[in-house]
Amino acid sequence: MKPLNLVIRLEWAIVAVAAVVFYGSTGTSWWLFGLLILAPDLSMSGYLAGPRVGALAYNALHILIVPVLLLLAGHMWGNAVAMAVALIWIAHIAIDRALGYGLKLSTGFQDTHLGRVGR
Repeated sequence: MKPLNLVIRLEWAIVAVAAVVFYGSTGTSWWLFGLLILAPDLSMSGYLAGPRVGALAYNALHILIVPVLLLLAGHMWGNAVAMAVALIWIAHIAIDRALGYGLKLSTGFQDTHLGRVGR
């Protein structure tokens, strides 16, 4: 693994840890965390309609824009559940990126913005 790739993965691992730590401060049940941590991966079912639709569906739930906006809204409105859901979502994305799973290209699931997944 190239040194820069290692740094990028480490950076995402730290984001994942931070999201989990902040989740703990919301006072929300850890059952919710366990229930929702893999929910964004349901978007992989889009690949049943082909790689282009699959990439679109997967990427729609694996970009940070919506969960960060949800986190900010939850904070502004004092809604702990909204913040908790956003932090679970952010943790999921960060764990994926730390493992080398990036946003998908329309050429196939294994082709990502971080490079090809697997060998």
